[in-house]
Amino acid sequence: MSAYIEVDYQFPAGVDAQRQAQAIAIGQTAGSWDARFQHREEQLRGHLAEVRAVHDLPEGRHLATIRFPAENVDGRMGSLLTMIFGKYSLAGPAKVMSIRLPEGYGQSCRFGLAGIREKLNVAERPLIMAIFKPALGLSAEDHAEILAEVAMAGLDIIKDDEILPDLPSAATLARWEACAPIIEARRDRTGRDLLYAMNLSGDARQVQDLARQLVARGTNALLLNVLAYGFPMLEALAADPEVNVPIFAHPALAGAWCAAPDHGFAYAAILGTAMSCAGADAVLYPAHYGSLPFPEADEQAIVEALRARGVAPVPSAGVHPGMLGAILEDYGPEVILNAGTGIMDHPMGPSSGVLAFHEGLERWQEGASLKLSDLPAGPLRAAVEKWGAA
Repeated sequence: MSAYIEVDYQFPAGVDAQRQAQAIAIGQTAGSWDARFQHREEQLRGHLAEVRAVHDLPEGRHLATIRFPAENVDGRMGSLLTMIFGKYSLAGPAKVMSIRLPEGYGQSCRFGLAGIREKLNVAERPLIMAIFKPALGLSAEDHAEILAEVAMAGLDIIKDDEILPDLPSAATLARWEACAPIIEARRDRTGRDLLYAMNLSGDARQVQDLARQLVARGTNALLLNVLAYGFPMLEALAADPEVNVPIFAHPALAGAWCAAPDHGFAYAAILGTAMSCAGADAVLYPAHYGSLPFPEADEQAIVEALRARGVAPVPSAGVHPGMLGAILEDYGPEVILNAGTGIMDHPMGPSSGVLAFHEGLERWQEGASLKLSDLPAGPLRAAVEKWGAA
């Protein structure tokens, strides 16, 4: 039985959805042919896509479902995205809402949430992740000083800010060399690792070379701005036997790809389906109760797509301890909590920012209240007094 890829396209009011869907089905596959290729008729027709349905939506919109033969692509995100929306994305208003792929399509994550938990020896509770702040202007020694402050407080993961490339003032390899002894000391003292997801930058060859150099020197996680550097870059890293560490995918540029109502892709199609089928182990995206305007339905759809393939969901952007009740109600324990200012700008210091999350998690596990009026003095109460509660 042939395998197929199904894609839902949304068209705004005033667009002939049936006609445009048919244009996609033909123009994004085999196209048309004349009598010269009549002897190849059956073969060529086998590559054409099929419009399966066109449904009415509110406000005059329409949703068209198109089925593509999976044999039209090579199993990678580059050829898939080119087929389903490449040239047609220039043809007028249309938005890819969802992509349904054959089971096992693409590249599975090597670690995912389960593998990250195993590396950290944390089986049940949500994982706690911080971000180096300020994002720019720090030296390698500054990074080490910040890490030392949060490492012994029980942090699980820390990452570079995504806008920090391999700069001479704080070169990536130098940052690792400065931070590695702190991670080793934490491991010796507690018996648990701390992941440092180091940001990759450069051209394609430099990115892969840097990743290999970092891992060879002991780096235990990586961060990639996938939409800036490309899905093929993520696929190459995730398949590289010399880069055998978890890869955290950052959503930088996702708004440019996904935020327009009648153009581009739905967030879940890119940050959920595409990321999880290109080898990401964990994917960051805005929490709908965070500092960026983000629809709750989009967040839920991203999480569903990630969890279907074992990839760790990482709600981000403005996350702080006062959000724990809302986040845990939505996610349960199977989540990585990513906080930048919510840890680094804690009024009692970054280590107290980590402790505030742990205190909140313990209260949640015990069924205790997370309301400000019920909190004793300490890191969690100080955080909720500063940032409030979601």
